[in-house]
Order: sequence, then C-alpha cells, then structure tokens
Amino acid sequence: MTIFIILFIATCFLAYANGANDNFKGVATLFGSGTTNYRRAIGWATITTFAGSVCSIFLAEKLLKNFTGKGLVPIEITTSPEFLTAVALGAGLTVLLTALRGLPISTTHSLVGGLVGSGFMAVGSQVNFNFLGKTFFIPLFVSPFIAVCLAFIVYWAFRSIRNSFGITKEWCACVGETNEFVPIAAIPSEQAIKFHNTIDANIDTETNCQLHYTSNFLGINLQKLLDVGHYISAGIVSFARGLNDTPKIVALLLAIQGLSIKAGMIAVAIGIAAGGLLNARRIAETMGKKITPMSHGQGFAANLVTGFMVIFASRLGVPVSTTHVSVGSLFGIGLITGKADKRVVSKILLSWMLTLPVAALLSAISYWLLSL
Repeated sequence: MTIFIILFIATCFLAYANGANDNFKGVATLFGSGTTNYRRAIGWATITTFAGSVCSIFLAEKLLKNFTGKGLVPIEITTSPEFLTAVALGAGLTVLLTALRGLPISTTHSLVGGLVGSGFMAVGSQVNFNFLGKTFFIPLFVSPFIAVCLAFIVYWAFRSIRNSFGITKEWCACVGETNEFVPIAAIPSEQAIKFHNTIDANIDTETNCQLHYTSNFLGINLQKLLDVGHYISAGIVSFARGLNDTPKIVALLLAIQGLSIKAGMIAVAIGIAAGGLLNARRIAETMGKKITPMSHGQGFAANLVTGFMVIFASRLGVPVSTTHVSVGSLFGIGLITGKADKRVVSKILLSWMLTLPVAALLSAISYWLLSL
C-alpha cells in the first residue's frame, strides 16, 4: 500500500514539474510580443491547459497506452509500482531542475528517458530499443524541424498577404522631458551641478514602443482583431499541451487499483496548474524574450503552427513534444526576421540532448533505491 501512495505523490510531483516547465510555452508569444503582461498570460495558460487536461480523458487514449511502457519492457514490469515510481521521480527531477534554470525541455523526452533508465535497471537487455526508436525517437527528432519549416512558410505567407492588401504599420514615438546633469563653475576651485530640462524623442522597437497595425477589416481595427486571434491561438496551444501531456503522466497511475482514470486526470491537471502558477517565470523569460524578439503577427503565426502540430499529433497518438514544436516555431520566425538568438537556441538544444540520459540515470538510481 505504501508504494502506491509514493507512486501517486511522485506522479503529482512530475505533473507539478511539467507545469513549471511547460505551462507558459503556449502563451510565450503573448508575453514576448507585448500583447499582455506575465500575470494575464499565465492565467490564460492555466485555464486553457486545465481544459485540455480534462478533455484528454476522452480524446487521447492512444497516448495513454504508449506511455505505460508496454512494448518497451516486459508486460509484468509495466505494472510494477517501483518501476513506475522510478520513472516519475527521474523525469520529474529532470524537468523541475531545468525549469528553475529557465531551460525549456520536453517532459515527453524526460518520460522516455525515465522509461529506459528504470526499464534497464529492471530487465537489462530486454528493453526493446527498436520499439523505442520507432515510437518515440523519430517523432521527437523530426517534429522541431517540421515546426521550423512550417513557421517559416506560414509567416512568409501572412506577410505576403499583408503587403498585397496594403495593410500598414505604425510605430509610436516617445517624446517628453528628461533631466540632465549640467556642471557649472561655482568658484575657481570648485564645481557645482544643476538640473537642466531638455526635450527628448526616441523610437525603441523592443522596450518603449510597440508596432501596431492601422488598417481596418470589415470595419474592425486590424490590431484589435489580431490581438483577439492571438489570444485564441495561444489558448489553442495551451489546450493542445494539456491534451498531449496529461495522458502521458496519468499512464503512470494505471497500476493503482481503485483509482479511476478520471480521478488520475484531475489530480494531474491540478498538479500541472500549480506548477505553472508557482514556477514558470524563468521559462517565460526564455521563451518570450530570449529566443527571438517578435511582433503580434509573428507570435500569432508561431502559435498557429504549434497548435496545429500538437493537436494533430495527439489525435494520431504520436508523442511529439510541445516544447520542441514551440521552440522550433519561434526559431523559424527568428530565421525569417534574422533576429533569432542562436546562442540561446544552442543552449536549449544542448539541454535537449542531455534530457534523456539525465532522466534515464535519475530513474535508474530511483529504481535501485526503491528495490532495496
């Protein structure tokens, strides 16, 4: 009985870590483009992610089956609470530690690493690496490249349409008084300082000013229309993330007899929401500000690509990572604008390479400790 309680706590911990690392990714473009502030963005992410988590009860059965470990390790191991607890602990620790450092990694990738590490400790060479490559590695490897290409194409298409319709943009100019320190000679051996007011004007594309669209569409201001669409697209991405990630985590709870899938989904959904509300700030800075500066339209295009890919993959039962797709979309936008920070993206890519072996190692250690 005790091990099942530990399994439940470990799975809720993994859900919390998932929320801390992943919840803000859907609304990062809202924050990064200046459409809204951090608090409103994380609030919208929490509501829509929770909705996706609840809907996953009905829409994501294939993912629930894939992450039980069946096909990867012998079936008798997949119902072992020690095995499942080790997977949850290894993946949860990996995801939370990277979230605290502001590195957006994949919970999916961490879970795969946990399954491999715990499975190897449990059955050694009986781990089915062919199944591992076909079911997990190929989608995880290919999806970011597809996202980069799609984001590049979608934003290029949107920009072409805007130019063909003659939709104009405007920048605000910040004009006002500033105080300057002016040294004056008070007496021959000393200097004094007085304040002198001057008129100052500047145009700052990233901090002081925001780009706005000035045209109308069907009598509606295009900027307002774009902001509404941006909010909806961010909600779709967050909903898709909840739909995609929740069943992967709930799969670890199937060994607990007497706990229904619905109850497990709700517990995981609450854990994900709590993690996002309490520990998402550093991920917000990385995803929203550091990968690439973006305008409202660029953020909207990136969200459309991410939402489409994650929902499509969830319906097919393909375990793509929302993180990989979201970062790929933002990087694709950064490539076409020439403003992507390749140093930041390189750090993220390195963290992705280390995710699976670190999660595997932590899960293997956890399994060894639990089996003593």
